[in-house]
Amino acid sequence: MKNIQKAFAAFLGASILLLGACQESPKKEEPTDPKQEEILPPEGIISLEESKSLYDNYTKNRVEMISKFEAERDTEEKFIPARFTTFTYADMKQYMEYVEHEAKEAGVKVASLRLYFANYPNKPDFPDGKKVVHPRQNSIFIVPTTMIDGEERGFYIGTDGKAKSIKGVVGNTETGEPNETTTSKASIFPATLFQDDIKSLNLNHGGSGPPPYTDF
Repeated sequence: MKNIQKAFAAFLGASILLLGACQESPKKEEPTDPKQEEILPPEGIISLEESKSLYDNYTKNRVEMISKFEAERDTEEKFIPARFTTFTYADMKQYMEYVEHEAKEAGVKVASLRLYFANYPNKPDFPDGKKVVHPRQNSIFIVPTTMIDGEERGFYIGTDGKAKSIKGVVGNTETGEPNETTTSKASIFPATLFQDDIKSLNLNHGGSGPPPYTDF
């Protein structure tokens, strides 16, 4: 009899606990704090007013000189200086992913992206065979940098898969610094021979446009 009473009491207790668990309201998920998802703007963000001022300064201090210079080079065709270079958002995302992947494979970290001012040649084609869409126009090209020998330098991926200084291949025309890769071999082989298998990470061939297709 006692065993039956104990069993009944145990069954009753378990039933009460089970009933209480079933009646317990489900826990509500805590709302996500909007501040946790907030992405702060970079320090380099500028106002629309400052953007307009910079644009107008370029118009005043550069565009007129460029137009005059190009008019003297070619008197038959009117030259309108480009005011911007554009890359699609998708292309930029792909470029960033590509550079990060190549840097990781080479065992280095990307320090920055340098935007070099450039000028397209007055020729129908680039050295790589691609068409020059805007001859004589100014443009930019992008170079990723990393730390090499204690200095931040633009880099490429060598044939051994390692990150190496661009300056070591092309030299520096402004300082007269020689090209490390081909200096000792220049008397035997042309410089371009040693650049066939290296991997450049520099980006160009974006779109460009003159006025009135600008935002300012």
